[in-house]
Amino acid sequence: MRLISLTLLALLSSAAATKYPLTVTDDLGRTVVIKSEPRRVVAMLPSHTETLVALGAADKLVAVDTYSNFPRRVVEKLPRVGSAFKPDLEAIVALKPDLILADESSGSKLTSKLAALGLTVYGGTAQSYNEVFEKMAVIGKMVNRETNATRLITTTRADLNALQQSVRQLPKISVYYEVDPAPYSVGPNSFIGTLIAKAGGQTIIPAKLGDFPKIDPELIVKANPQVIIGVTPDDAKKRGGWTTLNAVKAGWVYKPTDEERDALSRPGPRLPVALRALIKMIHPEAK
Repeated sequence: MRLISLTLLALLSSAAATKYPLTVTDDLGRTVVIKSEPRRVVAMLPSHTETLVALGAADKLVAVDTYSNFPRRVVEKLPRVGSAFKPDLEAIVALKPDLILADESSGSKLTSKLAALGLTVYGGTAQSYNEVFEKMAVIGKMVNRETNATRLITTTRADLNALQQSVRQLPKISVYYEVDPAPYSVGPNSFIGTLIAKAGGQTIIPAKLGDFPKIDPELIVKANPQVIIGVTPDDAKKRGGWTTLNAVKAGWVYKPTDEERDALSRPGPRLPVALRALIKMIHPEAK
C-alpha cells in the first residue's frame, strides 16, 4: 500500500480558498488549467458525482453520467449525458460546462474527445485506497472546497479506522471477490483489495496480476477461498469445480445488495458503507 502522497499532504495543509487560475495535472499527465472557480460542472462517473456532493458542491453540478444514482435527491434532478464509452457530446457542449470530471481510460478516450472540443476536462479516477483521498483533495481544490475536502477526508478515515478496529483481532479469511463473471477480480493493491484486508480478509489474487485483472478460473479452484463475494449461492454451485470449495460447502457465498454493490464499486466517500458490507460478509461475528 502506498503512503499518502506528498501532494495530498500539501493539499491538506493548505486548506484555504483556491487561487485561480489553477493548474493541476490529471492521471493522463495532462496539464489542466482552470481559469476561475467552476460554476458549471459535469461529472462523467458516479464516484465523481458522489465526491462533489460530499464536498458540498452539488449546486455546481449541471449534469451527470448515466450510472450516477446517489444521492438520489441530487441526481434525479439533473440531466444525463451518457457514459464514458457512450457520451452525448452534443448535450455536454450545449450545457457550457467550465469543468468536466472524466476518467483516464484509454479505452473510452473520453478525456481526449472532450478536450478536442475545447472543454476544460480533468481525466482521473482512484484505483488504489489512498488515491481515493487524493482525488477528494484535488477535486476539492479545483472547485474551491478545500476546507470541506479536509473535513471529508478526516471523517471518512476516522469511520474506516473505527470499522477496522472491530475485526483487528480476528483471523484473516481468504476471499475471492468477483467483479465480473468473465471472471474479473481484484488485486490486493486495488481500493477494494485494501478494503477486504481492512475487513479481516485477504484476496486470493496475487498482486502481480494487477488491480482489476481478468483471471484464469482455475486460480479460484486452486486457491479454495473461505469466502466468495459477488456471486449468488446457486450460481456458485453451478460453476465447474466449485462444489468442493470451502466457501461453497460452508455457505459463505454472498451477492451484495444493489446499494452495497454501488458502494463497493465506487472509489469515493461511501467507502465506510463498502467496508461495513465486507465485514458483514467476511466476519459476521464482528461487533
